[in-house]
Amino acid sequence: MPDPNFRRDLVALVPKLRRFALSLAGNAQDADDLVQAACEKALRNAAQFTPGTRMDSWMYRIVQTLWLDDRRKAVRRGAQIDPDDAYLSDEGKAASLPEDRMMLARARAAMDALPEGQREVLALVAIEGLSYREAAETLGLPLGTVMSRLSRAREALLPRLGLSQGGRQ
Repeated sequence: MPDPNFRRDLVALVPKLRRFALSLAGNAQDADDLVQAACEKALRNAAQFTPGTRMDSWMYRIVQTLWLDDRRKAVRRGAQIDPDDAYLSDEGKAASLPEDRMMLARARAAMDALPEGQREVLALVAIEGLSYREAAETLGLPLGTVMSRLSRAREALLPRLGLSQGGRQ
């Protein structure tokens, strides 16, 4: 029998799932579709979730798998993500000043320019707050790969954001 709190816990995760989906999909509409599909899949497979384990990691993995499946289908169809539609939001929590909004826009553009693997790891660790080990488990990667991708992502982002000259310090 599924955990009686499963649905409540799933609903509580939706904002985090949406942020992660936005970092993958690059636009709000596709991210919302991805989160909806992931939630539907989770509800269909609720009995497969082990109570007491991390539902967020389980759901991030479902989102990532669905996104990768969609990307493979898009490649076969020839569809591309429009970079002008790229969207990453702080959901109105911080960027209220014009300078903050400009920095958020630069961060969005810099993150969108990262390779897919780096963007996934950065989203889970820096945005969602997962540990390196949790991100590795979620993405099905070795811990060293997560650390390497995160390091390269940070090295690429900092100069684009005017925060350093790049390179190892």
